[in-house]
This record gives sequence, C-alpha cells and structure tokens, in this order.
Amino acid sequence: MRTLFKTTFKVSVLVAALAIAGSASARGDNSTPVGTWKTIDDASGKPKSLVVITENNGVLQGKIEKLFRGPEEDQNPKCDKCTGANKDQPMIGLTILTGLKKDGNAWTGGEITDPASGKVYKSKAELSEGGNKLQVRGYVGVPMFGRSQTWVREE
Repeated sequence: MRTLFKTTFKVSVLVAALAIAGSASARGDNSTPVGTWKTIDDASGKPKSLVVITENNGVLQGKIEKLFRGPEEDQNPKCDKCTGANKDQPMIGLTILTGLKKDGNAWTGGEITDPASGKVYKSKAELSEGGNKLQVRGYVGVPMFGRSQTWVREE
C-alpha cells in the first residue's frame, strides 16, 4: 500500500510540474522580445497599437497587428507620410521595426518607422521588469538624440 501511495504521489507531482512548465511555455519566453506588445503613446499614456515581434535567423521585426482608435477615427488608415515600399500602405500589417539583433542584454542595429510622421529612425530595444516591458528607443545618429517608448507585453 505504501509503495502504491509513493508511486501515485510521484506521478501527481510529475503531472503538476509538467502542467506548470506547459503553461509557462504557452505564455512565451520572456527572455526575448518575441511576442505581442501594446505600444503606449508617450504624450497621452494611452494604448496606441499592438505590435507583434517575430524573429528570423536572429533578427527581429515588428508589425502592427491592431490599432486602438476612437470610433470617429479611420480604423485602418494608410501610412500616407511613409516613403518607399510603405508609402500609402495600410497601417495594420505595416512592418515598423526591422533589423534588431541581440547585443548583450539589448537588441540593437535596427530601424523603427513612426507611421504618424513617416520618419525612419535607428532603433534599439531592451527588456525590463522580467521581460514584461520593452524599452524601445528611436534615434538619429546616436541613442542620446532620440526618444523612448515603453511597450507592455500582452499575454
């Protein structure tokens, strides 16, 4: 009887451990920026969009998946101020973050497009708060001359 209890207990502990591990992997890996992020407007503090960051061969890119806009606003405006291939493209589906590569604790060497102005800036990003926030910096020349936004990981 004691052996049966020990075996049942071990199996229960194993099942519980696997369930916890499975739910952690379902939430994603918080050690990389890969995932879905809510961008926050630096002026109003309100959510602006959801950006999905993916990785391909060690390089990150981010696309706008959703916009948070008022009912009186165009729900999928075009990037009329963008240039090149992004000119007049719908903002939903627009790739705004490209070329970021792991560099120590940060991802650097990328570019970020501001759809409101159409301007393209150099960019870097760094995770904070256990991978739940992403500090995204767009800049001209050197990082000192730019601005940062804090993006919040969506689960």
